[in-house]
Amino acid sequence: MTDPSHLNEIRQSYDTVAADYARCVKDPGALDPVSRAVLSAFAELVTSSGLGPTADVGCGPGKVTAYLTGLGVSAFGVDLSPKMIELARAAHPDLRFDVGSMSALAAGDGELGGVLAYYSTHHLPPAELPAVYGEFHRTLAPGGRLLLVTRVGEEGRRRRTYGYGDGDPAPFDSYRLPADRIAGLLEQAGFAITAQTLQAPEEGAKRPVAGFLARKPVVDTVR
Repeated sequence: MTDPSHLNEIRQSYDTVAADYARCVKDPGALDPVSRAVLSAFAELVTSSGLGPTADVGCGPGKVTAYLTGLGVSAFGVDLSPKMIELARAAHPDLRFDVGSMSALAAGDGELGGVLAYYSTHHLPPAELPAVYGEFHRTLAPGGRLLLVTRVGEEGRRRRTYGYGDGDPAPFDSYRLPADRIAGLLEQAGFAITAQTLQAPEEGAKRPVAGFLARKPVVDTVR
């Protein structure tokens, strides 16, 4: 089966910018206090549950995967870009990183204790989000935790060409949804939202950031 054309473009674009992206993107320890607190809360929740490993989907060069590991989480990374995975493995040879798609995770039903989607779902057309959120739900054990962090705003699609540092630029589609729409889609996928954050845009940014901590109920509600 071949991937949809937009997934091929995402893969090719991140392969193009991977090395410069890895150099330019902040280490999680250098993030603002709220962002670090959200990651720490997620780490505490998944480690205390003892349900299984945590998948960092759209892990890029593995910085957040490694940060979670430092917080005691049994974490592994998944990314669509083989180049990103190559860089992640080189930087963190003691951790597991797999090439894969968040829409078809290589994990069994109820295998995971946590799923992290950290700025990694915004390239997906909104019509695909219910299936992706459903995949997160499928792979989580009952009681497992999800943390989804993304920029939010008025619904729309933006086509841009990004470059990081002095490297070659690459095209990306980016989609925005209102926070309440994302919350509704997560609930429709079977999640119970346990906490939600909304951060004002940082200087130079145009969109606020929303974080959603959610739990797969121990007994699923009828949908």
